[in-house]
Formats: sequence, structure tokens, C-alpha cells
Amino acid sequence: MDISNKIRSQILIDALPHIQKYHDKIVVVKYGGNAMTNAELKEAVMSDIVLLSEVGIKVVLVHGGGPEINAMLKRVGIESKFINGLRYTDAETIDIVKMVLCGKVNKELVCALQLHGGKALGLCGCDGQMILAQKLDSEVDLGFVGDIKKVTTKPIVDALNNGYVPIISTVGVGEDGQSYNINADTAAARIASCLRAEKLILMTDIVGLLEDKDDDSTLIPQVNVSDVPYLKKKGIISGGMIPKIDCCVEAVRRGVKKTTIIDGRVPHSILIELLSNEGVGTQFI
Repeated sequence: MDISNKIRSQILIDALPHIQKYHDKIVVVKYGGNAMTNAELKEAVMSDIVLLSEVGIKVVLVHGGGPEINAMLKRVGIESKFINGLRYTDAETIDIVKMVLCGKVNKELVCALQLHGGKALGLCGCDGQMILAQKLDSEVDLGFVGDIKKVTTKPIVDALNNGYVPIISTVGVGEDGQSYNINADTAAARIASCLRAEKLILMTDIVGLLEDKDDDSTLIPQVNVSDVPYLKKKGIISGGMIPKIDCCVEAVRRGVKKTTIIDGRVPHSILIELLSNEGVGTQFI
């Protein structure tokens, strides 16, 4: 598609106030879904993050890796088991989770960002006890699934201050050294709040919160966190959206200025959200 120089210049002019708004501010992006498995979308995400870093926005990338974990478990003959949407993580599985998330997926993302000209530093929650965790207290035993006790932000801030994009895999560590599998949305929300981030972005495979879940044109662009209980009661927030939106609410209540659920299936959705007047997805304030 050919774009005239006039349109190009207008796009850049329109982006300027947004660049100024986020300059030297922290933006946490939870990366997952199709944007992580589709090669074209992955390229777009990496280039978006490099561009944002180059204009002075401090991006922190938090990632999961469910499909990669499933594939590795299948390869070694371990059945993937989920209870209430959470992965049951026994001793064998936590070893695979660490190997895949902290090793394969994390380092692939570091290399991908660097191939696009960025500076990346791969971290996991065990590094510097960044994510101090304890066994999740739940009605059903989930094994080594963790709940976050504390986030130590120094490793992240040190990386940012030295010009790196921290890429964080969400494996936490207990006080006894035991590793725990942490939900990536939950970890991103807590990390964002502890960093006092300007914005938290959760990348998903949906357009955002819909008034009618079967009609994308009913997107709700903005929600006040105080309205969330009412929307749950009406059934507008239901199913798999509940835990994601609960993470958004927690982040805002803990000090993040704004959180947004965006459609990671749209190329460059991060740039559209941060550097345009329209934005994408559903914003929680």
C-alpha cells in the first residue's frame, strides 16, 4: 500500500504527543496468544517494542508460553492437566516449565528483539528473588502453582536504566528455593503495580470486552474499575475474561495509571494503542 508523504508526516505528528506522554515512563506488556505463536505477528511485536524503546519509552515484556510447555510435555510423554483453567504442576512438570519458559522461550524472545536492533535482557522470577512466591492456596491442590508474595523490582529497574528491555518469564521462587509456576497475567499485573507503571497492556486473542460476546462491533472501549462487579453480574464479564479483567482491576487499584486488553491478532496493535488517539481494545481506569 502506497502512502503519501503528507499522510506519513501527519501520522508522525499525531504520534508526537503520545510519545511525549510516555517518554521515560514504564509500560508493561504481557505477551501471549497468537501474537506469540504467529511468526508475522511476532515480528510486529518485536519491531513495536524496539521503536518504543528508541523514542524513550521503558518497555517491560512479561511472557507466558503455554503452547510451548504443552508441546514439550507431549514430547516427553507427560499429559497436560488443567484444573479451573490453571495448569496442574507436579515435580516433573515444574522442571519442564522452567526449562521451556526460562530457557527456550525467554532466550528466543531475547534473540528476536535483538535481531530487530533492540537491547534485551532475559530474566525469570528466580533471578534476584524478583518474584518471591508461595504455594497457591486453592480448594484443589495444583502442585507447584504459586501465588506472589513479593516483587523485587531492582533487577528490572537496573536493566531499564542501562537501556535494556527486560524480558521476564513468570517462574517464581519460594523462600526455600522451590520454583513455582506463576500465571503470566497475574505476574504482569503485580510487576506493573510494583514498578508504578504508566500502563499495563495485556495481549489477547479477542478484540476486548464486548457487550455481546458474539458481536465484535459491541466493543466497550473504556471501563471504570468500580463498574466491574456490575458487568460481572450482568454476565458481560464472564468465563475466561474474569481472571484477565481481575488482573486489570488489581493493577489499577495498586497504582498503575491505566490497563488495556488489546487484540494481539492485529499487527502493531501495541503501537496503535500507545501512539494513536483511537487506541484499541478495552481500557480500565
